[in-house]
Amino acid sequence: MNFPLFIAKKIYNDQGVKYMVSRPAIRIATLGVAIGLAVMIVSICVVLGFKHTIRDKVVGFGSHINVGEFMTINGNEQNPIVINDSMMNVLKNVKGTKHVQRYAMKQGILKTDNDFLGVMFKGIAQEYDTMFIHNNMVEGCIPTFSDSIGKQQVVISKMIADQLQLHTGDRVFAYFLDNNNVRTRRYTISGIYQTNLTMFDKTTCLTDLYSVVKLNGWERDQACGVEITVNDFNKINEVEDILVHKVNRTTDRYGQTYSSMTIQNSYPQIFSWLDLLDLNVWIILILMICVAGFTMISGLLIIILERTNMIGVLKALGARNKTIRHTFLWFAVFIIGKGLVIGNLIGLGIVLLQHITGIIKLDPTTYYVSTVPVELNIPLIILLNIATLLISIFVLIAPSYLISHIHPAKSMRYE
Repeated sequence: MNFPLFIAKKIYNDQGVKYMVSRPAIRIATLGVAIGLAVMIVSICVVLGFKHTIRDKVVGFGSHINVGEFMTINGNEQNPIVINDSMMNVLKNVKGTKHVQRYAMKQGILKTDNDFLGVMFKGIAQEYDTMFIHNNMVEGCIPTFSDSIGKQQVVISKMIADQLQLHTGDRVFAYFLDNNNVRTRRYTISGIYQTNLTMFDKTTCLTDLYSVVKLNGWERDQACGVEITVNDFNKINEVEDILVHKVNRTTDRYGQTYSSMTIQNSYPQIFSWLDLLDLNVWIILILMICVAGFTMISGLLIIILERTNMIGVLKALGARNKTIRHTFLWFAVFIIGKGLVIGNLIGLGIVLLQHITGIIKLDPTTYYVSTVPVELNIPLIILLNIATLLISIFVLIAPSYLISHIHPAKSMRYE
């Protein structure tokens, strides 16, 4: 049997009255590890939830990579580019590409009897992935939009609906200005969505690609661009590099130049904010590890001082300093292990409670979500437990050398 481990078990299970001083120290050390781990688990789960929820919302509107005319991609112009079957096949065959969908944009004004609002109509076709909008629908449904027929139906956001006092089934006039001419269309509200992303909810309306292309006066094979979804978000730059070599700087039959841009470059302010969350997590992790480490150091020192008599006896019986150090390090492992168990129960309990009930609310106009999002990443939590255990033991190595300064003759008379 491992002698240090055997002695450590005896010490840990010893509930004798003579060691009443060390018991509170052990409880405090255990609590320090538990609270530190719980805070770290909650922090990581919340940050992962925030990052992926906000990222998925932005991607839901803008996809991973946007391919279009050079000035359209890099500015506010809406110049058309030829997106025919040949170009669609080229984009679909790019390694790492998951889905390709066309779109067209047209500015317009929605007007009711009492109010009006400037909006952006986004024309989509039958291949468009509407799952994101479908998951955020609050009223009505999404019709099957097409590139060959106009249904005069539109999906608007709840923000627009509230401002114009519209509901599904209502009919609303839309006005489009082109070269001092005004064209009027009458749309039926088929659905209302809400994503809480103000920058999109404030203006974006969805309608069929055919109508928007016709309103812009373009040919049927022209569009503002193509939205590309990749298989792995972490490899988005690799996919764009392939697009740069295959598509960028080529021209269509009208002389328009193709270009591409990733979602991070299209909305840098949002992704910069999400990157700052990583820094906050690292600060929290470091602080909590320090809290756990310092409580363990103080607890171990108290235990060593209280067990000075026992250390002297072990030395007198021939135990080496290394053996006694290992004994108290094993003792620390028991304390840390119990703290990890309690910390996991507290941390995962809070995360699961928030995930199931959404009890903690947020202001969606500021944070883009109405409740605190959480995401359980089991491998990362296991890694966090292992790191906490190893770091806590590592910081105890230096304090354990106090044992080498305890002399058997003096310690056996120590009270």
